[in-house]
Amino acid sequence: MSFKQIERNAPVRAYRSKLFAPGSRPELFAKAAAGAADVVCLDIEDAVAPADKDKARENIVAALNEVDFGDKTVTVRINGLDTPWCYRDVIALVERGGERLDAILIPKVGCASDVYAIDALVTQASQFVGRKKRIGMEVLIETVLGLENIHEIAGSSKRLESMHFGSADFAASQRMRTTNIGGANAGYVMLTDKDGPREKHWNDLWHYPIFRMITACRAFGLMPIDGPFGDYSDPDGFRAQATRSAILGCEGKWAIHPSQVALANEIFTPPQKEIDRAEAILAAMKDAQAKGLGAVALNGVLIDAASIRQAEAIVAQMKLIKARGG
Repeated sequence: MSFKQIERNAPVRAYRSKLFAPGSRPELFAKAAAGAADVVCLDIEDAVAPADKDKARENIVAALNEVDFGDKTVTVRINGLDTPWCYRDVIALVERGGERLDAILIPKVGCASDVYAIDALVTQASQFVGRKKRIGMEVLIETVLGLENIHEIAGSSKRLESMHFGSADFAASQRMRTTNIGGANAGYVMLTDKDGPREKHWNDLWHYPIFRMITACRAFGLMPIDGPFGDYSDPDGFRAQATRSAILGCEGKWAIHPSQVALANEIFTPPQKEIDRAEAILAAMKDAQAKGLGAVALNGVLIDAASIRQAEAIVAQMKLIKARGG
């Protein structure tokens, strides 16, 4: 291990599914609170029309004071720093939103100073009203500028807890030839060699930015969260993308429709065979250490200190999920 150790900014909690509810539709708030999502995000940004921003903000402030969200993590996606609503969102949430808010999600973050600006507002407003609870921050990487500056962004604030990837705005920012919100594109393929039958192999449009986001998160102790999958009538497509993200290291995924919550919870819960193996690894290494051994074999496969760290991560994740009744 490096002499420099990674410190986790994020509180230790389950984050398999993040269900969005538009601030302009307050009738959905209680339903989201009563549902199975680990996280509820009340949205004032893209899901709300410009004419409805002020009313949506007031709806969310009221919900933070009145709705029982139980043990869920509650976040709010504010408007971007380049809009006339951003500072009003922050001040209203911090000064009038009570103590229930866990984190603010900042959209379209392009550089570390974007995070600093919101951190400064949150800090000053918190001091003004004497808030007891620390408000965390989350950033949405959805532009080429944000991806280019991702490591700078990841280390920008002690309030920062997680990073999220937004495929639709990222595609627009990079001028990609796709209109999908996540998922595959039939034109993004490779052909097998021309000397044989020409078969198409589909590729993942989003692999590079998601992989890069995950590495930045792990280097700075943040949670990496995959963003939306737009076609909520395609559970198989959602499952395929979420499974890829989970294997790469994401801890959860957005749900833009309630039907996606159960899928996300299932996919980001470690399979039972992985849990069983992790517990077996920890038991085997405990026995080996008692005998003065540094490494042993389990079912013909070498396990060592790295195996322990992997197993401990899986077991710890399951404890969080079980604590939420998952």
